[in-house]
Amino acid sequence: MTVPCQVVTGLVEYHRFHIVQSIGGPVIEQLRGWVGAHDLDRELADWVSRPSVSRTGEGMVEAAAHGLRLLRASGLEAREVETGGWPALVGTADGPGLHVLIYGHYDVQPAGPLELWTTPPFVPSIRDGRMYGRGTGDNKGQHLAQLLGLRALRDLTGGFPCRVTVLLDGEEEIGSPNLAVALRQVGQPDLVIWSDGPVHDSGRATVVLGVRGILMFELRARGANRPLHSGNWGGVAPNPAWTLVQLLATMRSADGTVTVPGFADDVPPLTDGQRAALADLPVDVAGTLEAIGAAGLEPPIGLGFHERLALPTLTVNSLSCEDSGDHRAVIPDVAIARCEARLVDGQTPDQVADAIRRHVAKYAPEVEFVPGAAMSPSVTLPETPYTATIFRAVEEVLGHRPLLVPSLGGSLPIAALSEVFSCPCYGVPLANVDEANHAADENLDLDLFRRGVVAAATIQLALAALS
Repeated sequence: MTVPCQVVTGLVEYHRFHIVQSIGGPVIEQLRGWVGAHDLDRELADWVSRPSVSRTGEGMVEAAAHGLRLLRASGLEAREVETGGWPALVGTADGPGLHVLIYGHYDVQPAGPLELWTTPPFVPSIRDGRMYGRGTGDNKGQHLAQLLGLRALRDLTGGFPCRVTVLLDGEEEIGSPNLAVALRQVGQPDLVIWSDGPVHDSGRATVVLGVRGILMFELRARGANRPLHSGNWGGVAPNPAWTLVQLLATMRSADGTVTVPGFADDVPPLTDGQRAALADLPVDVAGTLEAIGAAGLEPPIGLGFHERLALPTLTVNSLSCEDSGDHRAVIPDVAIARCEARLVDGQTPDQVADAIRRHVAKYAPEVEFVPGAAMSPSVTLPETPYTATIFRAVEEVLGHRPLLVPSLGGSLPIAALSEVFSCPCYGVPLANVDEANHAADENLDLDLFRRGVVAAATIQLALAALS
């Protein structure tokens, strides 16, 4: 039986969703009892202690084998999927109703300078209720919570409430170049759930509906065949730095408007639901600016803090000349602008690259456009039917109303999932704000990890009740 439910304060003016009736405290208490009866910290430590650095290959073969064992221990039929790179790990189980795909990744970042770690990165240690080690938050602890949620359901009920596929990517930390190959080996799901990144800065849980994409590129301008004395050649030899600066000035106006034709022509306006969810996200703008030493927000004026992170951007990451860092009285022979565009719904990396390429050819045909790494954006609208169910399930477990995040400012390979399957994708982060992912002393709050196990199982039960 379904009942009307107001999902998010601020969204109620615009939408009413239908959600399953609360699955109730007894079931959640059973799940918490299961968590308390098992040594899940040890299982996490065992997983984290196995290096899986996709960039260098360290430990990847052994980690893939252990990942398969974890899938099987959760009651899934497990197999490796060859991709042409590091394999993906896929686990499947039949169940009634919806087909839910759970995405995570088993590869991790390199440890970095060992002297910055309090304890060795692949020797997990527990301090003050947190486990420290590379991969604790990004992403072994988070996808393990999802797997343990499935295992709890199997142990408590004898099966799974939904048909489930778990896909663990082996190349997320190097851009998931072969993820699409693995996805072609997976049946069409009704929705995707992923757990990555931290909860909100305020400590409140979040349900994330999308991520921005990215296109990185360089603009290279060349002058003479070598640096030239600026006194002897100034006013005679072309200066590629000025060429580049003047080109960049044609690409964005002083008020912050990107002026590249075709850059964002097909970007739809934010929906009422997206705007309401963005407005509901807490932020101390003045405090945030003070913390980074900035006097004000980037133009254009009139946009909300979180609204800016849901819109496309064009950013200059660095400007340089090939001068070895010296300040010499020369006219440089090469000038380089390293740039990026963050992409939203209605944009693709190829489309944006073509727009920038045409613009450069018009205003500075002698400048070379060099495209780099790219990821597409992914969007799931708040109005999508499953949103309310997942939102309420998280609320049931954690005891507070989570925040609905229409789009992360950063980029993750979630678009590969939404593009291949054309289905909604939901992020349920299960790591603490200060997880230090990619840095030394990466860590995971173990209480949040355990609650994440209960949340993962509860989401499956709530989705099953929709069938």
